[in-house]
Order: sequence, then C-alpha cells, then structure tokens
Amino acid sequence: MKGSKPKTTTLALLQHRAGESPVDNVQHTLDAAKQAAQNGAQIICTQELFATEYFCQSEDHENFDLAESIPGPTTKVFQKVARDLDVVIIVSIFERRTAGIYHNSAAIIDAGGGLLGVYRKMHIPDDPLYYEKFYFTPGDNDPGFRMWNTKYGRIGVLICWDQWYPEAARLTALAGADILLYPTAIGWHPSEKAEEGNAQHTAWQTIQRSHAIANGCFVAAVNRVGHEKPPEGDGLEFWGQSFVAAPSGEVIAEADIDKEEILLAELNIAQVNETRTHWPFLRDRRIDAYEGITRRFID
Repeated sequence: MKGSKPKTTTLALLQHRAGESPVDNVQHTLDAAKQAAQNGAQIICTQELFATEYFCQSEDHENFDLAESIPGPTTKVFQKVARDLDVVIIVSIFERRTAGIYHNSAAIIDAGGGLLGVYRKMHIPDDPLYYEKFYFTPGDNDPGFRMWNTKYGRIGVLICWDQWYPEAARLTALAGADILLYPTAIGWHPSEKAEEGNAQHTAWQTIQRSHAIANGCFVAAVNRVGHEKPPEGDGLEFWGQSFVAAPSGEVIAEADIDKEEILLAELNIAQVNETRTHWPFLRDRRIDAYEGITRRFID
C-alpha cells in the first residue's frame, strides 16, 4: 500500500557517461532504468543533468535552450517507465520554469507513474568550471526540504552542492526521510588531481557518510563518469564512485571510478529505527539552543 513502510527496498543508482546528443543521453538512461528494474530495483535515481554533458563549465546563453518544463518530454517518458515497471524514479532535469527563471531540479515520480513533486536545488555553486550561478535560480521549495512518501519508501532528494550542507540533510531527515538521494556531477580538475584528488574525493564521501550517521538514515550519491572538455581548457574528469551508505555510515555499495554501472543496494529500512534508537542523536538535540544557526555569522 502506498505510504506503508516496506521492510526492505532495492535502490539503483545509474552512473554513466554523457555524450553530445541529449536524445541519445536520455535514451541511454531510459535503457539503464529499465535494466535496473529488471534487476530488481524499486527506487531508481539518475545522475545530475544526465541528459547533457555538464554544460556549466562555461557561461553560454545558448545552453538555456537545453532546458525544459516539468512536466515535459523527459518526465513524461520516465513516468511511462515508472508506470509500466512499477518503480519509483528520481529524474534530474534542467528546468525552464518561465522566461528568465531556470532551475537545477529533480522530478520525483512514484511507482504507477504519478509525478509527486519537484525538488529545486537550493545551494548553487560558482567555482572554476562549475558556473552554476549563471544558469540556475536557487530553489524556493515550500518547504525548503521535504520528504516524499513513495510506494517503496520515504525519500528525500537533494542535489550535488547541497550534499556539503549538514542543515539540508538534517531538515530532510526531520521531515521524515529514511533515504537521502543526491544526484551529482562532481569531478577533478585534471591539473589538480595528482596533488589534491584523493583528499577531494575523501572529503566528498566523508561528509555524506556523516549525514547518514548524524541523521540515522541511508544516504546515496549518484555521480557521472568520463572526461568532459569545453572548447577551451582541460575540462573536468568526473570521478564516478557512486555509493550508498547505511545509517551507521558504512558504505554498503560503491561503483567504479570510471566505468558505467547500475549500482544496486538492498536497504533494510528497519535499520533506520534501530540506529536512531541506539544512537539517539535526534532525541538529544538541544533545539532550545540553536537559534544562531539561522544567522549568516555570529559576531
């Protein structure tokens, strides 16, 4: 029954390369989603902006033509897959909300094909080759962070740069999520990889494992692979290594660094209650003492 809490659920993360053709990229991801369902997946999550190469490496107004509405052509084809195969799918979309307002979004599609809602990325980076502020308006989700009660589990969706913020994970968990899902596009600047690459990847995985521990929930991050180069410069080498962490923080499934994979993990949802009972971090929070968290800086 929809809204009930299954004892276990099987999660699939779709890790792959992106090519120049959005049509081919969407079809490739559709095929992977169908294969994941055939392999037993019940919840399927795409990587961030899977329909295109990571266009945010440059500031180019022509890239706005890549955006589409929600619902739109991409969500509709994935809704059909969800309906036909009875699976939940999280679909990353470059969303055109209206003229001049674009978002980095995820459509949450329930088993049966219904569009439950949209999460719009809240934290927008602006770093070398990650020029997302040029393209994306920060999400104005209401509430900012929420849970979706799907047929196969209570999920929360956050996107890439959101994964560095404990506040986002905490509020999503407090909204009732047992599983936090992070569509992602993160990689190395090739010139930095030798000196800083290991530390950068370790920090990325460590912060997300800490969200699992602090909130007593499952955390899953799905990343792309491949070396994508803009017309000028060395581009980005996406480091793959999509993974799933248990409420203990233990990594229970991890993909390769440079191979396309459908990463499957069986989640025992009872672990959420067990972990939160034995490690009662939510119980012992001093909510009377956290007023300063809403301030930019405490002088």
